[in-house]
Amino acid sequence: MIAVLPAHLSALNDSLGITAEILARKALPYCEEARELVVAETDAEGRAFQLIPAAAQAWQAMKAAAQADGVVVELVSAFRSLDRQADIIRAKLAKAMPVETILTLSAPPGFSEHHTGRAVDINTPGCEATEEPFELTEAFHWLTVRAADFGFTLSYPRNNRLGFIYEPWHWCWQPVA
Repeated sequence: MIAVLPAHLSALNDSLGITAEILARKALPYCEEARELVVAETDAEGRAFQLIPAAAQAWQAMKAAAQADGVVVELVSAFRSLDRQADIIRAKLAKAMPVETILTLSAPPGFSEHHTGRAVDINTPGCEATEEPFELTEAFHWLTVRAADFGFTLSYPRNNRLGFIYEPWHWCWQPVA
């Protein structure tokens, strides 16, 4: 985590009941918002999913490779702004969910890999989006074998060090150093 958050980000998290103490205890890595985004995919409803150019290119190559192997992978989430992340937290707060529980399900604004424009949530037909049974699909099996070939890694395996729930659908593109 960065030593000092920008004032607007501290204020935003405070407004959600996510205090500096909670952030310090979680010790999440800071995720700066992407500045240059392109449309990586548009779904059947016309919703455009944005990623940084290199991640979009990697996603498209990976999707094509999966398709060539007879596997369908689709985006259900990609870039997410700080404000959108705050809205997700607000919706959970409105359901009277405790902040500590929320922070096992969603990262606070400024700490979501989705801000970077490199993270994707993936689904496949016949599977409920962003649910653990995705791990039982042919798509997940294919990703565990092939995603690394395209620079994507599973961010939140079981018992991950960041304290998030297991998210077999959440993959993040890592630039080659």
